[in-house]
Amino acid sequence: MQAWLCETPTGVDALTWKELPTPAPKAGEVLVAIKAASLNFPDTLIVQNKYQFKPPLPFVPGSEFAGVVEAVGEGVAHLKVGQSVICLHGTGGFATHAVLPAMLALPMPQGFSYEDGASLLMTYATTIHALLDRGQLKAGETVLVLGAAGGVGTAAIQIAKAAGAKVIAAASSDDKCAACKGFGADAVINYGAFTDPEQFSAQLREAIKAACESVGSKAPDVVYDPIGGQFAEPVFRSIAWRGRYLVIGFASGPIPALPFNLALLKGASIVGVFWGDFTKREPKAFMKDYSQLATWYASGQIKPIIDRTMPMAELKAAYAHMATRGVKGKVVMVN
Repeated sequence: MQAWLCETPTGVDALTWKELPTPAPKAGEVLVAIKAASLNFPDTLIVQNKYQFKPPLPFVPGSEFAGVVEAVGEGVAHLKVGQSVICLHGTGGFATHAVLPAMLALPMPQGFSYEDGASLLMTYATTIHALLDRGQLKAGETVLVLGAAGGVGTAAIQIAKAAGAKVIAAASSDDKCAACKGFGADAVINYGAFTDPEQFSAQLREAIKAACESVGSKAPDVVYDPIGGQFAEPVFRSIAWRGRYLVIGFASGPIPALPFNLALLKGASIVGVFWGDFTKREPKAFMKDYSQLATWYASGQIKPIIDRTMPMAELKAAYAHMATRGVKGKVVMVN
């Protein structure tokens, strides 16, 4: 097998494409021939030693992938050789093969391409848990999606629309905003146009107000925030009574601090979304979400937005493209 190996987590440049022995699955494991693997934000952090999960060295990065079962270890009964699977393992995806616990390989729903399968769990499964479970989103409510052109943002647009909500997509350029309209957003906000730091909060709040009025709403009922930083306070000040502010991540870098009196005055909730622990603590609820995503995919209500596919050997170029912040949806590596 071949794989991108991280031996020193000092960044993308330290990754090397190497020939390695193809491992045999042990009891409870499967060997998967990887067809496609998507590039996610945590994949950029883990090779810099900046992610909360720090695998022992050396490791193969790539948290999310799809492929075909080539071998099963002792005791594995729910998967068979030749079966297509979707995997979220945390590592191992940027390679031609991976061994992982069989419980982390899910049968791929019928009709999925490998590229779509490799783009489903990290973004869509996180988002359905965030919006419908943690956010208790109802049909007719208004959702504000920050970072709306990225992987989780495009998933949030589609899932919110599938749930019957109105969607305001906020992104950093006119080009990204136009793409979000094409993905189903009802209104858009280009916060990249707010270039004066002293006016940023006021301009953002005014833009949220105008966007809500354009969709027949007074304020966002649910905020989906994978960005954090300077957005949090002005957006929370704009949230509706009984609003739910979903803390997805901190792609901008800084972790915001909010005055608690804002939650009191708005009767609003700050809601953490930790999908990884949710899958472990509530596996039946996760599988229900997975089934719903498969149903929506089959009916055409959701489909992963893929910015581009690239050969696995061009991973460093994919990381560089991700760093430009020009990606709309997902970058997917293929074998």
